[in-house]
Order: sequence, then C-alpha cells, then structure tokens
Amino acid sequence: MISTRWLEKRRAHWLRLEQLLALSGRGSIASLKSTELQELALLYRQSASDLATVREDPASKQLAVYLNQLLGRAHNLIYMGRRQNRRGIWTFYKDIYPVIFRETFPDTFAAFVLFLAGAFAGFLMGMADPLFTRHFLGPQMIDTIERHEMWTHSIVTIKPLASSAILTNNISVALSTFALGITAGIGTVWMMLLNGLMMGVVAVACWREGMSLPLWSFVAAHGVLELPAIFIAGGAGIGIAKGLLFPGSLPRRESLVRAGRRSVQLVLGTIPMLLVAGVVEGFVSPTDLHYQLKFSLAGALATLLVLYLLRKPGVDGTVADVNHGE
Repeated sequence: MISTRWLEKRRAHWLRLEQLLALSGRGSIASLKSTELQELALLYRQSASDLATVREDPASKQLAVYLNQLLGRAHNLIYMGRRQNRRGIWTFYKDIYPVIFRETFPDTFAAFVLFLAGAFAGFLMGMADPLFTRHFLGPQMIDTIERHEMWTHSIVTIKPLASSAILTNNISVALSTFALGITAGIGTVWMMLLNGLMMGVVAVACWREGMSLPLWSFVAAHGVLELPAIFIAGGAGIGIAKGLLFPGSLPRRESLVRAGRRSVQLVLGTIPMLLVAGVVEGFVSPTDLHYQLKFSLAGALATLLVLYLLRKPGVDGTVADVNHGE
C-alpha cells in the first residue's frame, strides 16, 4: 500500500517534469537550458522508478496510467526531440560513446573472458592432437603453414578489394555476435567461443612450425582494433540477453527495449574501429614491413584506443547524453 506521505513527496517531482515538458513547447528541447536538460533526464529516471513502485499496488491503477503517459511524453522528447545532424554524430562518438563503453564494460569483459576460454581450449586441443588442428583449419591452410608461408600473402596483390571484403566480414561478424544476444545469449556465447577457438588453434599450428612471429606480427596491427570491436559487440549481445532474462521491476518488453537501445549504441561505436582495422589488415598487416614497425603501429593504435575509451566528456557530452543515454 502506497502511503500518502510518499505520494505528496513524489508528486512535486512529477509536476516539475510536467513543467519542463510544457517549457519544451511542441516536442523541441532547444528552448531548454543545459541545467533543465539535466533535470529533465534525472526526473525521467526517477519517475520511471516511481512507476515501477506504483504498479506493485493494485489500488493505484489510475496513478500508474498517469505516470505511464507522463513518461511516454518525456521519452518522446528525450529520445526523439532533437534532429540528428553531423554535430550530433560527432558528439556521440567524441563524448557519449566512451561513457557508454565504461558503463557496459562488465559485459564487454565477459565477452573477452569467453573468447579467452575458447582460445585456451583451442590451444590445448591443438597441442594434444595435431589431427584436430588439420581437421579444424583444413589441409590447405596447414600445408601452407608447414611450408613456412603465411596464407595472407594473396591479400597484398588485391589490397583495395581485400580491404573491402575484410571490412564487410568483420562488420558481419560483429553484427551477428550482437544480434544473437536475442537467443538469450546462447548465440553470442557460441560466437565468442568459436572465434577464440579459431585463434587458439591457429596459434598452435603456427607455433609448432616456428611461425609464431609472422602470425602475431600479422595480427597485431589490426587486431588491437578488430578484437576489441568484437569483444564490444559480444558485450552488446550479452547486454540484450540480460535485458531479456533479468528484467527486474520492469516489464520484460520494456527491459529488452532499453537494453537493445544501449546495445545498438555500443555496436555503432565499433564501426570506426572496424573501418580502420580493415584498412590496416588490407594494406599493412600482410606486407613485408618489418615486424618491429608492425608492433609499433599496434602499440600506437592500442594507446589511442585506450585514451579514447577513457576520455571524459565535456559539457556538450553531458548534455547530449540526455538524448542518447538511458
């Protein structure tokens, strides 16, 4: 049973939210100040929590209808109140995305652990049974490695086409890993384990033939961007699975919509990483460039990526987060 004291205390916040919606005019937030935008976002979250509380009281159905309608108006204003433009896209990547990445980092880390587990399993199975390695990778690839040749040399002769194909494949893998989160996470887990397994088996095959340096010098330059992008996509899929399986006090559908919105934003942020990785993999990784230069490039790209993901948003990022965040 909801107390009268609680209602009186919360009603002031709902009325303030109505005032801010009225100030915005016909669905535009341009007339609101930055402080009012932040207040709007805070009141929206608090009212959503209030709605969950009210729904637990069967005697408060009318109040639940009122709050639901109020939140619907606020949601439309917050998430669709400002037209997307080039500056908005720039702000998203510059300020908002690093915040989203840090907020969802546990999911990304879980995807990384799954990949690592797959790689470890592939390494152990490859070490225990060379026939498994040949069966898993195929005779052609194993024969190439046994001749102490990299199977990537063919990319050099068709760099632009290869770069385009690599980019398309990487984006496809990232989107598949993310989208399979709707299978309650089973598909995402499988994709992460499979990719890790492939890495572990390839590592064993190259190590056995003394080809570890050529392998890792090939992987390093583009891998420092490509692999984190795959981990992030895996984390996005795990986020969808969590929204589906653990809705908490929210209706399952609403929980899934919220998780899906955040996961889509997370995946969108991987596109620039995959673009750069595809170019590097097509034009740099398979070349005869000295391995020290490749590792140096990998170190530089990794440093830039870490600095970007740890970047704290400025004022513009804080305001923009009202439109893109939860």
